[in-house]
Amino acid sequence: MTETVWQQGKLIEITITALSDTGDGVGRWDERVVFVPDAVPGDQILVRLIHVKPNYAHGRITKLLQSSPHRIQPNCIVADKCGGCQWQHIDYEYQLQAKRNQVIQALEHIGGFVQPPVDPVLAAPSSLGYRNKATYPLGKSRTGQVQAGYYQKGSHQLINLNQCPVQDARLNPLLTEVKQDIQQRGWQIYDEQRHTGLIRHLSLRIGRRTGEMLLTLIVKDWNLSEIQEQAHIWLERYPQLVGVSLNYNPNRTNAIFGNQTRCIAGVPYLREQFAGIEFQVRPDTFFQVYTETAEALLKVIESELDLQGDEVLLDTYCGIGTLTLPLAKQVSFATGIELQPAAVEQAILSAQFNRIFNVNFITGRVEKILPEMEIKPDVVLLDPPRKGCDRSVIDALLKAKPPRIVYVSCKAATLARDLKLFCQDEVYKLTRLQPADFFPHTAHVETAAFLVLSH
Repeated sequence: MTETVWQQGKLIEITITALSDTGDGVGRWDERVVFVPDAVPGDQILVRLIHVKPNYAHGRITKLLQSSPHRIQPNCIVADKCGGCQWQHIDYEYQLQAKRNQVIQALEHIGGFVQPPVDPVLAAPSSLGYRNKATYPLGKSRTGQVQAGYYQKGSHQLINLNQCPVQDARLNPLLTEVKQDIQQRGWQIYDEQRHTGLIRHLSLRIGRRTGEMLLTLIVKDWNLSEIQEQAHIWLERYPQLVGVSLNYNPNRTNAIFGNQTRCIAGVPYLREQFAGIEFQVRPDTFFQVYTETAEALLKVIESELDLQGDEVLLDTYCGIGTLTLPLAKQVSFATGIELQPAAVEQAILSAQFNRIFNVNFITGRVEKILPEMEIKPDVVLLDPPRKGCDRSVIDALLKAKPPRIVYVSCKAATLARDLKLFCQDEVYKLTRLQPADFFPHTAHVETAAFLVLSH
């Protein structure tokens, strides 16, 4: 009987008991795991099986039999379709619990830690209107209208948006009106199947503190007729818009930004204040999407480190120096390592502009530079991409044995894997983990882990 039901297209009844680290609801049927998007722990649902494997399946809700007490009405009218958010239908307090649990589960199951010291998640000041950057793929409706939005969950079907409740509300007028301008200019929209057309994405960015905005079109070809004229119209229409740029991406790729960006009108950056320091943020600069929560996490790091002013700090994967520069003001000397030359250039400019002279930035791969470094840091900051640290980075630090390491991670699984290596043979002790909510209404969680040398 079981096997006849456990097939694609069949209906089963389950209760959702947890959330996965990708944001889906998780339930069990006959000892098998079922992943269901848009489900909430506590929901009793009728599920249609979509992708079926021997021990697990992915399904889709066909009927909500009993609603979870944590289920709420989403703020967004297309929340059930749009792939930009996953959890708008879950109350915010429960989202925070789920994120903390995600970190605990990863530390226990992947890292092998028993009762890891995970603090409650730093809540966002607001769960809406927080994104300082939004990049929208462009498309065309059946009637030929220019559309911008996010892809429908699990597809490349564009959900057209005229506003987005999670982006900074000051960007909403641009989202609506720029689409109309593109339409009127007759600019061709990129078709990813045929690799034809010109404009691929619309990217909007705002300084939360300064209100300065950037508008960038990602194009397949530099030759966009009348772009100069249109750029000046935009600058005039939106007083807070300081720069219009084109980013050139001619490749068949899922990557949004190409390697070249050209300022068409205004300036090629916006100014933003972060932790008392002024940064120049360009269209393709990596800068945390939630400015205020990133600052709150930095405050926790500062408080935990309790710097005395005589320390040597090493910040690996430092980007434009977002964490390096505020911390440099509290130590005797700081060094940042970063792979992207453009980011290093911006970090150096920001250090000079903010008159921070006890800092040095090095361009290159952390795994190559770290083993050859002469300095003996007192504190090392690790903030790697989602894939975590290269093994050679961990080995180099285990050899150098800096007294303290702060590991900032955007993926709990790779954080747990790397912390396990640091704490093997009790070389380092994990004293505290502070998760923070940089992305409300999604399954993403940022975590700062604090390690001290055991002996």
